[in-house]
Amino acid sequence: MPKVAKYLLVASGEAYSGKSATILGLSHQLQERGLDIAYGKPVGTCLRVSEGTLIEEDVQFIQNSLNLTEQHILPMMVALDENTVHKRLQGDDNTDYQQALAQEYLHSLPSDLVLLEAPGTLDEGSLFNLSLPQVATILDGKVLFVVRYKSLLSIDEIIAAQGRIGDRLVGVVINDIPVQHLSTVNDTMRPFLEARGIAVLGMLPRSDLMRSVSVGELVKQLNAEVLCRSDRLDLMVESLAIGAMNVNAAVKYFRKRRNMAVVTGGDRVEIQQAALETSTQCLILTGQLPPPDFIRNRAEELEIPILSVDLDTLTTVEIVDRAFGQVRVHEAIKVEYMRHLISEVFDCDRLLEKLGLNPVAVS
Repeated sequence: MPKVAKYLLVASGEAYSGKSATILGLSHQLQERGLDIAYGKPVGTCLRVSEGTLIEEDVQFIQNSLNLTEQHILPMMVALDENTVHKRLQGDDNTDYQQALAQEYLHSLPSDLVLLEAPGTLDEGSLFNLSLPQVATILDGKVLFVVRYKSLLSIDEIIAAQGRIGDRLVGVVINDIPVQHLSTVNDTMRPFLEARGIAVLGMLPRSDLMRSVSVGELVKQLNAEVLCRSDRLDLMVESLAIGAMNVNAAVKYFRKRRNMAVVTGGDRVEIQQAALETSTQCLILTGQLPPPDFIRNRAEELEIPILSVDLDTLTTVEIVDRAFGQVRVHEAIKVEYMRHLISEVFDCDRLLEKLGLNPVAVS
């Protein structure tokens, strides 16, 4: 008898809430319990063209991270970009995406559970009739809702989601909780939600690592030229520092921070020198002025990349700051961290019970 997979949609109310990270950590736990996992992202949002082929970067990364075969990856139904939206609005695309989704997804799969990553919000994909509630209904799937904690007011987002998702909601993950707020969330927010029938399956503390961004990603965002140590673009940046003060103040400032990207003018040699002797992961030089040879040589020796940008300091800082707020989990070190964290703080057994899955029976 062919295996009938169950569907779990991992959703959020806003982008960059931690869906991919949750899927990566949770999948590892499920696989360790003997479950056969498949993955898909019906509405693609993290798009890149490579050699003429459109690639969904989240799908590619998760497939590689989980060692999933092609048979365990479900196809993207629509790429959510300006081009596809324009075609739909102009009437050039009359595809019945709900019917296409049912045809592609509702068939025998070599899996016990299909994890589907929803778009950034509950409504994204509505133009194509593929919003989160619509997809969940078509696939008769359950929903795990991930919310990034901002304050106790985040409870409104969860209650609103329950109103939209209804009985399909199996639980929530509260992500990015400052350590000093963990007890408040556990003692106040959690009991309130549980009393409303919303299972709090995980509370994830804030992590500097998970909020960090690679030097390589900053190179891409800034369209920067790499002046040295292009082999160390995998270094992770956890904070941003601006070298605009005098050197004595800069040294004190830099020593209080860790794993920095330091933005300073190409002519501020003394600031560059001070940054290299502290916890700096990369120097970002504005003004297109090359650093002197002794700075470049010292950076080579310390394995610290130097980037040059054709931007002013304010614009550079804005782009870097935005990169921190739009972090994707595309680095191996973050995957390992999430696997460890989910194993400690996520109630996987309770999730399986709610999904009606018995890992012993399917192992």
